[in-house]
Amino acid sequence: MSRYNQGSLIVSSSPHTLDNISTSRIMLDVLIALVPAFIMSGIIFGPRAILLTITCVVSCVVFEWAFEKVTNKENTISDLSAAVTGVLLSFNLPSNLPYWMAVIGCFVAIVIVKQLFGGIGQNFVNPAITARIVLLISFATPMTTWPMPKQIMEAADAVTGPTPLGILNMGGDPAALPSNIDMFLGFVGGSLGETSAIALLLGGIYLVGRKVIMPVIPVAFIGTVFLIAVLAGQDPIFHICAGGVMLGAIFMATDYSTSPLTFKGKIVFGIGCGLLTMIIRLYGSLPEGVSFAILLMNILTPHIDNLSRRKIYGGGGRKGGSRQ
Repeated sequence: MSRYNQGSLIVSSSPHTLDNISTSRIMLDVLIALVPAFIMSGIIFGPRAILLTITCVVSCVVFEWAFEKVTNKENTISDLSAAVTGVLLSFNLPSNLPYWMAVIGCFVAIVIVKQLFGGIGQNFVNPAITARIVLLISFATPMTTWPMPKQIMEAADAVTGPTPLGILNMGGDPAALPSNIDMFLGFVGGSLGETSAIALLLGGIYLVGRKVIMPVIPVAFIGTVFLIAVLAGQDPIFHICAGGVMLGAIFMATDYSTSPLTFKGKIVFGIGCGLLTMIIRLYGSLPEGVSFAILLMNILTPHIDNLSRRKIYGGGGRKGGSRQ
């Protein structure tokens, strides 16, 4: 979006301000939408999930404030984007991850991925997802040691165990997989904010109702996962509720700065995320592929926009096409 001011054209990066809708209002809506999953993480994994989320939020806000202080940039912590990044990063972590590792992830998300590229709207990949992948590569064992839900721990001596996708990836007995209802509610092992599909769905409905996001990318993403699971002869509900599909499709693939602007581009983006996720799940060595899928599609977003952008009338004959 651009606006004229005393004869000069001022162009700003996304997310843009429309009418009375500000970035802080949008981010507040995202935080509100994340509350159900936040509450469920405490119910499922206990107080440490709450403490880890708070640690990530505080760390992200402090890193953003400190970077902008050192570089003499305008302070932006009031726009709440750093707080959103902190919550989303924590939701992608095991609840028993050491706090200092989570703080490193916050540094990567805010300083390296966001601020060094110019701040909000300038990053070309999702900060929380990139930080999660950096942590996964750097600290593989802690990042793949999954606490079991409190309800299971109260009935057994197990402290950690495999996720449903881990069981499937290791060729485990299908009878050992949790029921779809347990997965829908979230009483399974996994990252602290991704297990409860119903909580994430409620948040997604809120965001669509508030017109913060369009349902195009989530529907294309989840629909592609459903279709490929059916074609592969596997339970599509399992694949939708397992791992980070719901969290990724609703809250991370829809990030304004790293997803396409056009309607057609959003469809392509969502389908690409779902396709890459299922390729990694079915044929890769890792049990989960949501983060890698979204990161790869983030990188392709400028090309998707260029290919899906409507050409200016009369400009098609120029070499290389037209820009809008």
